[in-house]
Amino acid sequence: MRIAVGLSGGVDSSVAAYILKKQGHDVIALFMQNWHDTTGTLHGDCPWKDDLDIARLVARKLDIPFHSVDLSEAYKKRVVDYMFSEYEKGRTPNPDVLCNREIKFDVFLKEAVNAGADFVATGHYCRKSEKIIDGKTIYSLLAGADKNKDQSYFLCQLSQQKLAKALFPIGDITKPEVRRIAAEQNLPTAERRDSQGICFVGKVDLPVFLQQQLAAKQGNIVEILPDYYEKSNQNISNKTVEQLAQPYVYRPNSGKKIGTHSGAHFFTIGQRKGINIGGRIEPLFVVGIDVVTNTLYTGEGFNHPGLFRKALFIRENEIHYVRNDLPMRTGEECDYLVRIRYRQPLQKAKLIRKNEGLYILFAEPQRGITSGQFAAWYDGDELVGSGVISG
Repeated sequence: MRIAVGLSGGVDSSVAAYILKKQGHDVIALFMQNWHDTTGTLHGDCPWKDDLDIARLVARKLDIPFHSVDLSEAYKKRVVDYMFSEYEKGRTPNPDVLCNREIKFDVFLKEAVNAGADFVATGHYCRKSEKIIDGKTIYSLLAGADKNKDQSYFLCQLSQQKLAKALFPIGDITKPEVRRIAAEQNLPTAERRDSQGICFVGKVDLPVFLQQQLAAKQGNIVEILPDYYEKSNQNISNKTVEQLAQPYVYRPNSGKKIGTHSGAHFFTIGQRKGINIGGRIEPLFVVGIDVVTNTLYTGEGFNHPGLFRKALFIRENEIHYVRNDLPMRTGEECDYLVRIRYRQPLQKAKLIRKNEGLYILFAEPQRGITSGQFAAWYDGDELVGSGVISG
């Protein structure tokens, strides 16, 4: 069986390649070069040339063929341009989820198949299983054995067709074990630190990065006091799920102007950094963004009521089922475990399917529900489906 490993220059993909080689597979290494521009990139973080050199060294150490593919054009169109568009609308995309859906398991997968590979392997901490249902092979995406590193959320938009071609060799082991294997085999990545920031771009100063296409524009910062929610009758009692899923509505006269910012589209719900207003007992957090009026709404304190909501909504055309044999029908309600960001502990919730889309009603109010991000729902360890949060 010929397997193409996405060798990134990191320890996880290096050990994935080693495991496959040890198992006797015909392994080839493919390095993806997806980004050239260093605008906004913090110096020394994830330089692709260093990654390329180290990936070559790993392939040489493992004695496997090495190839490099430049996917930067597709990455810009499918991931970066989408990011800019979403931020311009006041939404917050997840580039790592997009990168896996659009690049690693689409464009890169096609490159691997063209190179004669039967499967593509990555260094993700997740697992895959398969079973036969009504004579058809069904693939399941499962959480990684290392609960501290589980990356199934980042793959929440994969389809059955893409899962069929995917392998996750380190999904059954822990990060410390990966480091141990790398050290035992004297792999060049054994002590290399994990990459951070935007997938294939690296750690960035986000406003500087976004200013490549989004102009800075001064606007007002307005503080929303906790009693606003009672006065506006926006407490959660006696509300329908449709009402609970609506983002809070603010206007410039909803609170008091306390400062200015350089562009509402550079911020996200729950953000603390960059507001730059001191002299408070507790820090200020973003509770609302209006890109039309270019107004940033803030609230003081980690537990400010504007940061918490009980429900969210996913439009009908944004619902994605990893298990496409388990679609929810209109009028159906199901209990699942849900997360709305990477590393968030799974939350109990009820999914409610209606004509217009899917509502997720949480057992407890959730902090920082953000439009543009992905909500993923699980049945135990299995990721069943996901969708882009609309509100």
